[in-house]
Amino acid sequence: MQAISRHVQEQPDSTALVSAGRRVTYADLERLARRAAADLDGAGLGPVRALCVPAHKSPETVALLLAAWRRGINTLVPSAGLGAAALSTLIAQAHGPLSAVAAPDGSVTLSREEADPALSEGFSAPDPEESLLTLTTSGSTGVPKLVPVRIAAFDRFGAWATGKFGIDGGAVSLSFSPLNFDLALLDVWTVLQAGGTVVLADAGASGDAGYLRDLAQDNEVTLVQGVPLLHRLLAAGGARYPAVRTVVFTGEAVSEQGLRDAFAAYPAAGFHNVFGCTETNDSFIHDIDPGAYVHPLPIGAPIDGTDAVLLIEGSGGTEVLRGPGTGELLVNTPFQTCGYLEQSRNAHAFMPDPRGGGAMFYRTGDLVHRDADGRHFLQGRTDFQVKVRGVRTNTLEVETVIEAHPDVVEAAVVALPCPEAGTRLHAEVVRRDGASLSSLGLRAYAAKHLPRHAVPSSVGLAGTPLPKTATGKPDRNSIRNTQLNGAS
Repeated sequence: MQAISRHVQEQPDSTALVSAGRRVTYADLERLARRAAADLDGAGLGPVRALCVPAHKSPETVALLLAAWRRGINTLVPSAGLGAAALSTLIAQAHGPLSAVAAPDGSVTLSREEADPALSEGFSAPDPEESLLTLTTSGSTGVPKLVPVRIAAFDRFGAWATGKFGIDGGAVSLSFSPLNFDLALLDVWTVLQAGGTVVLADAGASGDAGYLRDLAQDNEVTLVQGVPLLHRLLAAGGARYPAVRTVVFTGEAVSEQGLRDAFAAYPAAGFHNVFGCTETNDSFIHDIDPGAYVHPLPIGAPIDGTDAVLLIEGSGGTEVLRGPGTGELLVNTPFQTCGYLEQSRNAHAFMPDPRGGGAMFYRTGDLVHRDADGRHFLQGRTDFQVKVRGVRTNTLEVETVIEAHPDVVEAAVVALPCPEAGTRLHAEVVRRDGASLSSLGLRAYAAKHLPRHAVPSSVGLAGTPLPKTATGKPDRNSIRNTQLNGAS
């Protein structure tokens, strides 16, 4: 964080953060960080190696994190909305009994969590000399996994992103995602390191298209990174953002209509499709030419310094796919974690280079197709594989086909139990305003592009946007539960 300290000296009156209509200069941010540091030092807690900082999206939280990092304290940054029981478990697993919350005046309230010591068994303590930040995964399958971000890995990522996206002191980023997700490494921390401005979107209003439009236009945002939901909201009503120079798609697949809307909304921007995960940060990138794009978008090619292989099942077990084809993606990136804090997870998630050599690769669980030109396309996830009438089917592939319909805004496909087939597919779909598309019509469309077993047996036409997770992705668990409860 030395770069941020330099900006305090060289450009103290430049705006570092915008939050709830308030502009926080680099000098203001420094005062908040010093206030937080004084509270940390004055708590009489002795040497602190780990601290839990719930990700309340505010300048005070950003300052608190800066203060902790300057003191060599590893910070666990969980979702601010995490339940008390899950939060207590995470704190115990991270070997950090202390929790800190920053108040609006910059003061810090510290509390000690009393947790069952047994909860930390099998979890290594983060080493502050190697990692100052511990992120959490989405937790869609249970308690989130703890992922320490190496200091050196973040420095390398910041250097790459700064060069790739041309981030400098004139950059103004829109921070849409929560602070506890890896997207913040780009649109918050890298921008601050470059001396730019971060516009913090209020978490409670992040689904409001008008609010986001005004936020981006009033602050002349130049960098927009986010899931398709963000870009769809910003493009609503034909809004335009002539100041935007860099657009990054991340997370879910982008529909073709979503692409066209984004091209119109950001007329002067360069477009990039970025692929990665919390464990590795960005690993693939595809630069999009609005005048000559393909859909579905490829995830592109490995970024500088990244090595990737595809694994397939061969006659003698798993083997490396050498040419075109589809397999599970393994990556080794300059930005990846040194491993989960829960040691038992690492043996399955990380493995030596299957071609030989000492580099450790992360098993993404993503199915990726490589074409004859070396481009890579996401096909889905290994855990999105289901069997319908005995045939292996990938629900994300079905979603991609449905979202290609010109009258479909978004779609989510889930697997439901079926007495006859064992499993059946249900698609929940949001139509474009004014479209007359029917469930029968959409199933007929799907039948032209999918094998019979992959055509959803039921289609719900939602009148409102699909439910979303904290990161703006379709909440498939919620959709599945709604269907199961409705059928019971």
